Amino acid sequence: MSGDSLADGWLAHRGLLSPEDCKLAEACMESASASQIETLRVVFADQHGVLRGKTVTADRARAVFTTGIRVPSTLLLKDTAHRTVFPVWQAEGASPMRNASDVLLVPRPETWRASLGSDHAALVQCDVVSLEGEPIAFSSRQILQAQIARLAEQGLACVFGLEVEFQVYTRTDTGDVVPLNAGLQYLTDARYTDAEPLLDAIRRAAITAGMPLQSVEIEMGPGQFECTFACGDPMAIADLAVNFRTLVSAVCKRLGHVASFMAKPRIPDALGNGWHIHQSVVTLEDNRNTFTPTDDDSLSPTASAWIGGLLAHAEAACLLTTPTVNGYKRYGEYQLAPNGIGWGRDNRGAMVRTITAAGDPASRIENRVAESGANPYFALASQIACGLDGIAQSRVAPAPLLNPYDDIERRLPADLHAAIESFTASTTLRAAFGDEFVDYLTTIKRAEWQRYLETVSEWEQAEYFDLF
Repeated sequence: MSGDSLADGWLAHRGLLSPEDCKLAEACMESASASQIETLRVVFADQHGVLRGKTVTADRARAVFTTGIRVPSTLLLKDTAHRTVFPVWQAEGASPMRNASDVLLVPRPETWRASLGSDHAALVQCDVVSLEGEPIAFSSRQILQAQIARLAEQGLACVFGLEVEFQVYTRTDTGDVVPLNAGLQYLTDARYTDAEPLLDAIRRAAITAGMPLQSVEIEMGPGQFECTFACGDPMAIADLAVNFRTLVSAVCKRLGHVASFMAKPRIPDALGNGWHIHQSVVTLEDNRNTFTPTDDDSLSPTASAWIGGLLAHAEAACLLTTPTVNGYKRYGEYQLAPNGIGWGRDNRGAMVRTITAAGDPASRIENRVAESGANPYFALASQIACGLDGIAQSRVAPAPLLNPYDDIERRLPADLHAAIESFTASTTLRAAFGDEFVDYLTTIKRAEWQRYLETVSEWEQAEYFDLF
């Protein structure tokens, strides 16, 4: 992997890789050579948080860090069925993505991982830019980076924690899938023993890939597990989330299982898979946690304002935290997932749960609204945008809920269509993300919703076929 200096490459000259980036990339390639890495997966997180990209041989890594790698722009224009939903061949199409032209992937060396369930491959995540090196306003990493920058302008930074649920199934001889273990046995140690070979494989692969895994737990539903990770900065946590989903899927496939992060699978007694977004805000000057209260019965002013922002824009932000048709079937009563808009002190039924104590530097809040399949860049960006509005408007959190399923005045959107309409109408989120992104995302999601409406469900077939 020797060759000309990366600092002389096109990406460096365009300012897309800094001198520090180039040094880190050199170190990554040296490590890859020593580890006998054979292939490099050059990927980006698309609008659904799905990794896409190309795999190159290891000796092409230097070229990737020198000039980037081109991919079709239509990858940014697809819905969850992988269908391009923009009129790319029309003069007034999805500019700047007309004619299925290319965009450029710029590798981020800090995201290099030696393995995601493979002992001979490395992976690097990328920024997506135009062929001229200009940012693309609706690319995943750009959306989050813009909100991080807005927060930094206030002298603040966010710390996020990743806590994600998923399910694992085994295929039968008939091709059906059955949960790996029985449900309704939350944190039962014997169930961990039953699943230990698989959970060990996931844990070891995650640690090998440099993921700060902290716990692997038996969840409530059939075949359901939860993994938690050390907290970090927003971009690192978003990268971690998409990497972990990829890793779990790969490990399970190699062991003959099927993993799913789907919000509400259609199996008996299934419980929803949620992503509980732990978050706090610290000062850039001295890293002080502004969510730490002075006494245990009150919120700090910043925490109160931040919660106020999350609640004020909860309906609109759902399109970013719960972006699938299926995700809204997770919002059921007494299911440890919220169905209303409010907060509570250490209350797992509330949308926002506070985990704070006087003088505790780990004080934080937990937004339980997101589904595990959300695009993590968009989801975290929504938290920052809503929280910043709470600070800017000096919002005050309302009284906490004691019974979050009954004592609520506003409910979360009933379906994806309602979330789309709320997002479209939100002047606050439109100002935060820009018209281009709002129109882009709603176009994709309206296409998904329309396909859903046009599909005849099994319920309809069973309900009406023999009735009339």
